[in-house]
Amino acid sequence: METFTWIPTYSSAATAKPRVLTAQYGDGYSQRTPDGLNSLPYSWDLIFIEQTTISQILPFLNAQLGATAFYWTPPRWTTQIKVICQKWSSPINDFGVTRVLATFEQVFDNSTS
Repeated sequence: METFTWIPTYSSAATAKPRVLTAQYGDGYSQRTPDGLNSLPYSWDLIFIEQTTISQILPFLNAQLGATAFYWTPPRWTTQIKVICQKWSSPINDFGVTRVLATFEQVFDNSTS
């Protein structure tokens, strides 16, 4: 499995979206419980602006085809996790600067390739 090593800008954002099972009862009552062992997946909206690495990031993401997981260490984390990237773009601003905007989603599976 490949490893993504490029560093995003500090304006990148992490989002946690817990998976919760909810049972609805009468009179408005409900009961909630975490859905499974890995019920707290994260996603990151990342921005890359370093021009020398953008030419390497886009081919890397294209090669994964949005389906192949890869290793990545999120900002302020000390361990690698497995993520997929199913959405990225490469807009050019008014000054001709190209950026890469990508969303990494944490995945929990047992694939190693």
